Amino acid sequence: MIAKPMHAPLSLTSLPLFPLEAVLYPGGLLALRVFEVRYLTMVRKCHEAGAPFGVVCLQSGTEVRRAGARPEQLCSVGTLARVESLQSPQAGLLLARCVGGARFRIQRHSLLAHGLWVADVEQIPDDLPTPVPEHLAATALALAPVLATLRERHGADAVSTATPELLHDSGWVANRWCELLPMPLPLKQQMMELDNPLVRLELVGDMLDRTGIAPEA
Repeated sequence: MIAKPMHAPLSLTSLPLFPLEAVLYPGGLLALRVFEVRYLTMVRKCHEAGAPFGVVCLQSGTEVRRAGARPEQLCSVGTLARVESLQSPQAGLLLARCVGGARFRIQRHSLLAHGLWVADVEQIPDDLPTPVPEHLAATALALAPVLATLRERHGADAVSTATPELLHDSGWVANRWCELLPMPLPLKQQMMELDNPLVRLELVGDMLDRTGIAPEA
């Protein structure tokens, strides 16, 4: 028997999917208000088992099923989400706080009879730790006060915490800016799919330069 190399991508079978009109980035926070029957049991079971589900952006269709709506079409790359806290303020309603994990690529997917999507997926390797280069230092510098202001407005549980170590990591800084910047969904998806975190940060820096958000380094 030939052993698989240590760097072989991890595959997951029958991963439950939660299609959204949003893009979840690794390390990002996601607040979900769950009330559709097809997701209530799935989210609760994932939380109880400590297992992830997959968040994928919709190319067409809507988050909540409606008569006459276009069929749901899913992007091929999504992000694992793990439920960190779960509340049930009333029957038929769950409030879930989730955090984004590894990205994955859908190999095959199917729609079950009760409306839940499941997929066989292959995880995409995490961004390699990449220091923020000097010419993009202003991009990281501008992020910290923005996150601090959002934490004051919306609470610590709703916004990522910017530690000095994270603010020196190109992938983390780029991902947080991609969550905040008002980009069209297809562009957010493309940015999330980029394999090189430095390229992602370079593109974010260009956007910030054009908008005048980032200060001079």
